[in-house]
Amino acid sequence: MKIVVIGGTGLIGTQLCATLRAKGHKVLAASRQTGVNALTGEGLEQALEGAGVVVDVASSPSFEDAAVLSFFETCGRNLFAAEKASGVRHHIALSVVGTERMQESGYFRAKMAQEGLIKQSGVPYTILRATQFFEFIGAIAYSGADGNRVCLSTAALQPVASADVAQALADLVEQAPANRTIEVAGPERKPLVEFVRSYLQHHQDSREVIADPQATYFGALINDCSLTPDADARVGTIRYQTWLENTPVQR
Repeated sequence: MKIVVIGGTGLIGTQLCATLRAKGHKVLAASRQTGVNALTGEGLEQALEGAGVVVDVASSPSFEDAAVLSFFETCGRNLFAAEKASGVRHHIALSVVGTERMQESGYFRAKMAQEGLIKQSGVPYTILRATQFFEFIGAIAYSGADGNRVCLSTAALQPVASADVAQALADLVEQAPANRTIEVAGPERKPLVEFVRSYLQHHQDSREVIADPQATYFGALINDCSLTPDADARVGTIRYQTWLENTPVQR
């Protein structure tokens, strides 16, 4: 079966393509690097010819409110037009746990719009919502940096290894469309600030970490439910400390 991975050369896409190829699937990693641009439509029809499944893990190059909304809406419309023309039988998309609870954020509003297009497209689908990747903890840390201090929320987080997300997507490829949203998260839930503290210690960053219940998450106030999954979420196998121990120290 031919599978097209939109955003196939990124963090998740690279791992997903490798996993699917190891299982014997014919996989096309579709991105601007390989001549396929979902935003402009360039190369999209040719890429989807003969494809049974499309997995969309593309991310917006800009997080500015209008730009990110335009990216997901335009890519979605282009993708679904090409999928219908090619007879694609299953559209799988990666989204974010808590999207509907974070609508004060322009990025999450854009992801909600993307999910809406998927549900209205007429193409059988599965949406996989993931919690924050372990690889994103550094960006969270630096978002709260102020001189020698890092001030961050005490709200709960349940981050997941990108490898576990890629595996969850690979499993969905071999299943029938669920026509619903599924969640995946890591095996540990604890305050966001604790994940960041461990991250900074691993990278020998001596800045003081301040736990502040009123600190915002990229401009939004969050609580223990904002970014954590429901009880029936798929749980990854890779623990945060194990991932850290295998991550090169960056000084």
